[in-house]
Amino acid sequence: MSNLVLSQTPREIVSYLDEYIIGQKDAKKAVAIALRNRYRRLKLPKEMQDEVTPKNILMIGSTGVGKTEIARRMAKLMGLPFIKVEASKYTEVGFVGRDVESMVRDLVNASINLLQNKQKEESADKIEDYILEKITQKLLPPLPTSVSEQKKQEYNASFEKMKQKVKDGSMDNAKVTIEIVKQEERLDEGLPPEIIKVQESLVKALNMKGDKIKRDVTIKEAKDILRPEAQNAILDTDMIKTDALKLAEQSGIIFIDEIDKIAVASKDSSKQDPSKEGVQRDLLPIVEGSVVQTRYGQIKTDHILFIAAGAFHFSKPSDLIPELQGRFPLRVELQVLDEDALYQILTQTKNSIIRQYQALLSVEGIELEFEDSALRALSRLSFHANEKTEDIGARRLHTTIERVLEDISFCAEDFKGQKVIIDSNLVENKLKDLVDNVDLARYIL
Repeated sequence: MSNLVLSQTPREIVSYLDEYIIGQKDAKKAVAIALRNRYRRLKLPKEMQDEVTPKNILMIGSTGVGKTEIARRMAKLMGLPFIKVEASKYTEVGFVGRDVESMVRDLVNASINLLQNKQKEESADKIEDYILEKITQKLLPPLPTSVSEQKKQEYNASFEKMKQKVKDGSMDNAKVTIEIVKQEERLDEGLPPEIIKVQESLVKALNMKGDKIKRDVTIKEAKDILRPEAQNAILDTDMIKTDALKLAEQSGIIFIDEIDKIAVASKDSSKQDPSKEGVQRDLLPIVEGSVVQTRYGQIKTDHILFIAAGAFHFSKPSDLIPELQGRFPLRVELQVLDEDALYQILTQTKNSIIRQYQALLSVEGIELEFEDSALRALSRLSFHANEKTEDIGARRLHTTIERVLEDISFCAEDFKGQKVIIDSNLVENKLKDLVDNVDLARYIL
């Protein structure tokens, strides 16, 4: 359990999110409190822990205002099992497609990957030593057991010298013959666990001999090839699976995006769409709390935190079935981004799109500089484009900046070694006609 992350206060979590997302205080507060409550619950007596269930969150807001970005940054911050899924990709049970239980199986896989990576970091020295031992044994085969003690000491000294040479890279170009176990076929994780178990049994039956393949490779290549074998030998896979199930069960978070796409608008009389009301009914027991079978064992969903998000342009939250609405008691509405918010996104966010373009063009030897007036013009014209056409929020900035910089980016070699200053005149010339002409703006922006 990542206690260091979980023990962060709501203020600290919001402060982190502020570096990447402008505004949306209500959404950030709701997420921060939900994360902090994970920590608080784990500090309670066991019998009380079981009673405290997560307060799921429904985020409502237009596209491009930060719903998905909040989720993405949460995933990086937490170091806890986290997956983001699209509600629209699931279908009702009985139809061809992915069933909603697969999101819980995906969460368990994310939890296993998280703990595997953590153990790999902790066991990095042991894994490295295993690889070096294996390669050195190929270069200096072990002596027969009947040799004298003096020969054994000489061999051990030579072995250590050779191992050091392999480690420091001075032997990287030398050839060595290694044996590797034939890799098993990768199974489709989206399938039901019963079918996966049948597949696993078939794979094991067809590969009972544990076929090994001999390959002549350089020592540098051998280090990479032997890494999976070393990890399998060093890592405690059974413990990882047990801990991963528990971690996903107690601290897992599932972010369901585009939930408005499975809402059936009251004016829509069609109830036969397998990706709508049927999906809601299938989703209900998972969000309420049920037991889902995975290939690693059973997992209860009672304490998984669900965060749903949707634009609700053509439907409204009340178009979701009442039972599902009740499972998302916390609702936060994200604000539409105005001109000032777009300007702050360009200037105040960490690794903003402006810094990204400056870094990209610096590769070509171009020093790119934006005047403040140019950034103001970009914000103003992007906001107007959002007003006149579909409002796509901060994503509009990607389109407008790309339009402004396309000639410089295309003819980058002509500007090599130069400082290019982007001023408001250039921005106005590139974008004004497009924004003024609504039909053209619809097509290009």
